[in-house]
Amino acid sequence: QVQLVESGGGLVQAGGSLRLSCAASGRTFKTYSMGWFRQAPGKERDVVAAISTSGAITYYADSVKGRFTISRDNAKNTVYLQMNSLKPEDTAIYYCAAATMIRTVIAGTSDYWGQGTQVTVSS
Repeated sequence: QVQLVESGGGLVQAGGSLRLSCAASGRTFKTYSMGWFRQAPGKERDVVAAISTSGAITYYADSVKGRFTISRDNAKNTVYLQMNSLKPEDTAIYYCAAATMIRTVIAGTSDYWGQGTQVTVSS
């Protein structure tokens, strides 16, 4: 069982930056691949980025490539999402997720979910 708690969301102007954090409970964090998803009003929840257990493998949705960076610190049981050059279309609730395999996250699903944090980008 993994419990995930996101933080770092907020309101930012277009072109600005935010860093999301996701703190995980338990001693098994390093055995899980992690991901960030987002869901905008009226839209489906989509994967934004994913990272393997060691951090050696990362994945990004085309819409965020070159702007977002996912990373993890296994000593702190935390995964991060650095978001730069934010656009109004990045506005959504961002969810942290954990899965036993990175391909599960890339496929758009996961085993455990956080409660989400709101990111709003104003134009």
